Amino acid sequence: MLDLQALAFMTETTRVSSFKLARDVSSAVYKESGVMTPFHSASHHGENPKNIAEFAKLNQYHVSRIAPFIEKLKNTPDGDGNLLEHSLVIYGSPMGDSHVHEHKRLPVFLAGHATGKIKGNFHLKCPEGTPMANLWLTVLHRLGVEDLNQIGDSSEELAI
Repeated sequence: MLDLQALAFMTETTRVSSFKLARDVSSAVYKESGVMTPFHSASHHGENPKNIAEFAKLNQYHVSRIAPFIEKLKNTPDGDGNLLEHSLVIYGSPMGDSHVHEHKRLPVFLAGHATGKIKGNFHLKCPEGTPMANLWLTVLHRLGVEDLNQIGDSSEELAI
């Protein structure tokens, strides 16, 4: 599916796509990850260090599936640069601590520069209590949606 998205970008069939890698409550086992516990069961690690390590390994595998997509975008010429420079890839999780279904401190990364609108090449750790909506508001503003002052509980833009 990621190859098809890259192809759609290359052919300018679209420049917008959305893809959910896995269903959160899935019982799927990702054998290639080296973890034989189903995804959802692994997410409820019970604060057990061994289980947390196993779930981290599973998540590392999932993130590794995105790297070839990003590399393909980077290696594809597009106008005066490449598709990655002209794109914004957002990858994240709906859970900060899946064991207790916590929706705070959600892990997310952005790749690409959205044609110079996102500076990139840095790590931003937001202060405790920063609304996730601040990221979405910032992205929309960078992409040209200027008539929107707030999304949900957003309070300010992020320095991205």
